[in-house]
Amino acid sequence: MEFTAQEKYEFKRLLDGLRGKTGRGTELISLYIPPDKQISDVMSQLREEYGQAANIKSRVTRLSVQGSLESAMSRLKLIPKPPANGVVLFIGAVDAGANKTEMYSVAMEPPDPIVTYRYHCDSSFLLAPLEEMLADKKTFGLIVIDRREAAIGILKGKYIEPLKHLTSTVPGKQRKGGQSSHRFQQLRLIAIHDFYKRVGESATEEFLPIDPKDLQGILIGGPSPTKEEFMEGGFLHHELQRKVLDALDVSYTDESGLYELVDAAQERLIDLELTQDKVVMRRFMKELVSDKGLAAYGEKEVRHNLELGAVEVLLLSEDLRKTWAKIACINRGCDFSESQVRTGASAPLGNCPKCGSALSIVEEEDIVSVLSKLADQSGAEVKIISTEFEEGTQLYKAFGGIAAILRFKTSHI
Repeated sequence: MEFTAQEKYEFKRLLDGLRGKTGRGTELISLYIPPDKQISDVMSQLREEYGQAANIKSRVTRLSVQGSLESAMSRLKLIPKPPANGVVLFIGAVDAGANKTEMYSVAMEPPDPIVTYRYHCDSSFLLAPLEEMLADKKTFGLIVIDRREAAIGILKGKYIEPLKHLTSTVPGKQRKGGQSSHRFQQLRLIAIHDFYKRVGESATEEFLPIDPKDLQGILIGGPSPTKEEFMEGGFLHHELQRKVLDALDVSYTDESGLYELVDAAQERLIDLELTQDKVVMRRFMKELVSDKGLAAYGEKEVRHNLELGAVEVLLLSEDLRKTWAKIACINRGCDFSESQVRTGASAPLGNCPKCGSALSIVEEEDIVSVLSKLADQSGAEVKIISTEFEEGTQLYKAFGGIAAILRFKTSHI
């Protein structure tokens, strides 16, 4: 199942929340139930675990473990049969601070089918199977080559990973004294052929083990006629040869050439999130310095433009971890309240500027959800931008992770 950008963001937020929850002992339960697993069999195992927990010497730990198991069994009674992809349960007494614990329970259907049944108890939840589902499996093979050197890498999701750098023993075009021109040319052609063959073998070693469903294609870059000689010379494994999408001109054939190749192949990769992210971020940067200035950034200014219906594309960093909160004074006789953007649940609220009493959070929502709802109301497109490329990192660090491309120019606030 493919995530939308917003679903991926929400899923990552869920994992971040689960990652931050800890227990005092091995009392946090993670249950991964495949779609073909009988719930009655799971209940039988949990009852057996409950009986064994009676042998735990520490009274506090024993009660916590048994409480977690009781909660898990109660939750399973509401699930007569696992859904199409199975179901994951995270249940247990999590540390709430101040030497206290609170029972936590969540059940979810994962985006991909669960293959193996797992019952796991530890001081933290087992998240690795879900993290693997989150990883983008779309992969492209990358080869940049000239007669001096070559680099091999992969584009996986939004990340370019260099794998190998090879150098050739092809002599320069100037022959040494004593060699005939014909002999020298023959030796040079043999060396070129051997180098192409070595690059093809290295590409086979790296690309052939990739699941064919995940390997979307192979891109080859370099100067002419080198890249065409390599592509048409039968140096790649026949299964990989069928995956070649294009041969493109690039200036560099070291690791930096792999990045240049991905940029050059944007039309081929237009459906990839990486390419879409780069295109929209470059458009934002261009608007930022243009005379029209159809760009805005920062929470207040972007929200203002959303409320005016002026936003065409809302740009949000996938690393945003902020909430919009309504704060009010706990003193019932005081009418002070305000809205603020918060980073981190433990950030102090301070005291009421009117009466000096403590402040409390009346309402709190993830800022991505808040801004996305405003965007939906005005028909603006929402883009969740990765930080795995330069412009995406710049959005997060330089612009606070919130920016917009505008339909029309408005006054700044």
